[in-house]
Amino acid sequence: MEAQDSRKRRRYSRELKARILAECEAPGASVAKVALGHGINANIVHGWRKLARQTRVAAAPQSQFVPVAVAAAAPMHAEQHGIEVEMRRGAATIRLTWPRDAAHELATWMRELLR
Repeated sequence: MEAQDSRKRRRYSRELKARILAECEAPGASVAKVALGHGINANIVHGWRKLARQTRVAAAPQSQFVPVAVAAAAPMHAEQHGIEVEMRRGAATIRLTWPRDAAHELATWMRELLR
């Protein structure tokens, strides 16, 4: 024997949903308190809020690629580069230029390299 459920799904007007969602957006508002004040389960209101967020994201204009012109960098002189290092190990030679304001990082890097 099957039990019949006589409850029907409640329907809410768009105006009521909009009013409830606006109340939820107020600073310091509690979704649970707003829902309880209207006699609605808070999960229903949370669902409406999620749907409203998804609709806003879908309706937002998509960003487009904007070309940017970049001027060519002027060639730097040795004194502008910073610290120049040349290391030889066997037949291999490493030449690098390190920014002067990062001298501590260069020392750390060289210490690890020469271990």
